[in-house]
Amino acid sequence: MPPAAARAEACGQGPTGAALANAASLHSLRWAPFGRAETGWETYAPLVARELRTACPPQSPGFAAALAAWQATQRLPSDGVLTAPAFNRLKGVIQTRRPFVRLSAQGVCPNPPPDAALADATRAEGYAGKAIQLRPGALAAYRRMAAAARAEDPDIAADPRNLTIFSGYRSPLADAARCVREGNCNGIVRATCSPHRTGLAMDLYVGQAPGFGPDSTADPNRLFMSRTPAYRWLVTNADRFGFVPYPFEPWHWEWTGEAP
Repeated sequence: MPPAAARAEACGQGPTGAALANAASLHSLRWAPFGRAETGWETYAPLVARELRTACPPQSPGFAAALAAWQATQRLPSDGVLTAPAFNRLKGVIQTRRPFVRLSAQGVCPNPPPDAALADATRAEGYAGKAIQLRPGALAAYRRMAAAARAEDPDIAADPRNLTIFSGYRSPLADAARCVREGNCNGIVRATCSPHRTGLAMDLYVGQAPGFGPDSTADPNRLFMSRTPAYRWLVTNADRFGFVPYPFEPWHWEWTGEAP
């Protein structure tokens, strides 16, 4: 049996009732997984599938079966239904892979690196030629990852903007001033203690919906991004290079090869 046919057969096997529930909630679940009201969980489906180690569509019985198996490992009701509590547990697993989040949970805001410890990206690596700085190890890992993505996926290579960096290291003073200016300090978008102060976090261009910017947190924009080749490749492959995501922002990735 061809691999694609085998996958299709596997995706058709599992709890059909749970699959129907997931198909409905995929576009209708009313919740606030990151403190802001949202409808549906399709934006997060690629990350969820990656965590469940399944290539099955989120509305399929195979996806429900994979979710049920994961729920059992977490001592949750293993019904195969993606609920807010199930997602919150999964989100917690993903978030705690970010060293910055683990420090924040301890009440620690890491000091920024000295200027001399930062490396400059090339003009071509910055989105629209933007000047970008990162710690040398993070920049080297980014370069390996971006090169692999372009070599492995022609759709990514076709757009030179893909995986360019539009934000790397950010001065804590500048970040704090911006969050005051925008009136969103310590919200889900801006924080006075941002992971960008570490020089290990970067915002990568993964696409943008028409009428939105590459870092717009509007739900239609994030959903659009979740379907792009660049984002899908990162979800599947970024961990090969030591990068972990912030689930709310498809563009935000952090390198774990060095302590913050």
